[in-house]
Amino acid sequence: MLPYRDSRITKIALGVFFLMLVGYAYFEARGIIYGPSITVPSERVEIAEQFIIIRGKAERISELRMNGKSIGVTEAGTFAEPYLLAPGLNRIILDAKDKYGRERQEIIEILYTPSQGFAPVEESASSSPLAP
Repeated sequence: MLPYRDSRITKIALGVFFLMLVGYAYFEARGIIYGPSITVPSERVEIAEQFIIIRGKAERISELRMNGKSIGVTEAGTFAEPYLLAPGLNRIILDAKDKYGRERQEIIEILYTPSQGFAPVEESASSSPLAP
């Protein structure tokens, strides 16, 4: 027998090697195990501005859609998409799909209440240009 075969250091090195191998396999298999993910603020928000930018992060995706429209994602997984709100409650649906066909959906609810920036001025009958 070879003298290094029963060495304690060899057993420890092999154990560390196999633990690193299992850790790396787990790291690479996360996409298969967990599927796509979308990170956006999910609480209902009340806003007085009509034009906003939806920002977030999507991981392990092959496609991302916002209300059915495909949007761009950086290599880091971040996205920023402009959106024009309608008065009242707006539901924005983000759909992510990975290369294995699994889907994830996040819904953002935004309540847009237009601010009354100016009050209409009431004209008296005497100042009206059409008054006799």
